[in-house]
Amino acid sequence: MTAAIRLPGTDGGLRAYRPRSEPLTLPPGPAPRSRTVFAAAHVVADPFADVGPDTPAVLDWDATLAFRRHLWAHGLGVAEAMDTAQRGMGLDWAGAAELIRRSAAEARSLGGRIVCGAGTDHLPAAGNGRTYALDEIRRAYEEQLAVVEDAGARAVLMASRALAAAARDREDYLEIYGQLLRQAREPVVLHWLGPMFDPALEGYWGATDLDTATGTFLEVVAAHPDKVDGVKVSLLDARREIGLRRLLPDGVRCYTGDDFHYPELIAGDEQGFSHALLGVFDPLGPLAAHAVRTLDAGHMTGFRALLDPTAELSQHLFQAPTRFYKTGVVLLAWLAGHQDHFAMVGGQQSARSLPHLARAYELADTLGLFPDPKLAEDRIRALLAVYGVTG
Repeated sequence: MTAAIRLPGTDGGLRAYRPRSEPLTLPPGPAPRSRTVFAAAHVVADPFADVGPDTPAVLDWDATLAFRRHLWAHGLGVAEAMDTAQRGMGLDWAGAAELIRRSAAEARSLGGRIVCGAGTDHLPAAGNGRTYALDEIRRAYEEQLAVVEDAGARAVLMASRALAAAARDREDYLEIYGQLLRQAREPVVLHWLGPMFDPALEGYWGATDLDTATGTFLEVVAAHPDKVDGVKVSLLDARREIGLRRLLPDGVRCYTGDDFHYPELIAGDEQGFSHALLGVFDPLGPLAAHAVRTLDAGHMTGFRALLDPTAELSQHLFQAPTRFYKTGVVLLAWLAGHQDHFAMVGGQQSARSLPHLARAYELADTLGLFPDPKLAEDRIRALLAVYGVTG
């Protein structure tokens, strides 16, 4: 019998947890048919790079691309250079552009599905009362959109901090997005990222009232339905997402970005369902793909039986402050053997407490997510030892 591990809790004490000895075996498989499913993938930092808080991130390209091959092998699409890849939290535009080029080339060679984030994050952060003109923001979007399209990928138009700071009202959003959609070569995904993921995006679409903002968002889509593949909604509000997806034009997908309620949103109801573009599908990849293939076969009960138990882990990883969920995602990638270290660009491995990380391990191990449970156990013991927890 596996020896118990002493895991720290939020009460300041230690509790015993006995790891499971066998993983949940989920072989690679084809892409799901009934839903389009993307995992927003994390990046692997180079732990030996001599970098500081204000220097560009350096990636371990071999490990970063190997993780994407893992996702493709299980039938998932890859959403590249999104917030899970630490856009705006350690990964600069130069690094993101190289990531897009390399991942898109890898996708072509393997026949993998890929979409890539295009935004305005290469504009220096506004400050001291300085904001950008709308033309500057449009040109910034165009520069990144060109990189994505030249790489042969479809774009996700990410929400822009610069636009959130500069826009005076809904008309400014309609103008910028209208110009971008008219010139996009292929249909894009529009991304609405809520302030729980990035506080600088408060009031996006020209209003803090979400009903008003939703109206503007839908107006953008309705004006250019042939240029919108879908919308990614990351508001952690299932009721609002369901209401929005029922108002989308025919042929425009709703990709849930709700890492709290994704099982019910993907399952859908009598009036429709959501596809998925989720950060939590990074650690859940094989299980998530298997669950949706179960749904393909018409087994809703089996789908929910597989995916519902994962929600507790996801809610833990994405607990407030939500934007630091990447730390738990990378921890689980290390414990699962997808990388050799728990270092992150920007030093973000320190963004969550030891009790938070220990609970993430426990929940993931309970689900059977680690291909080699003994490796995961050894690694979590090593991490605990760094913090002074032995035995």
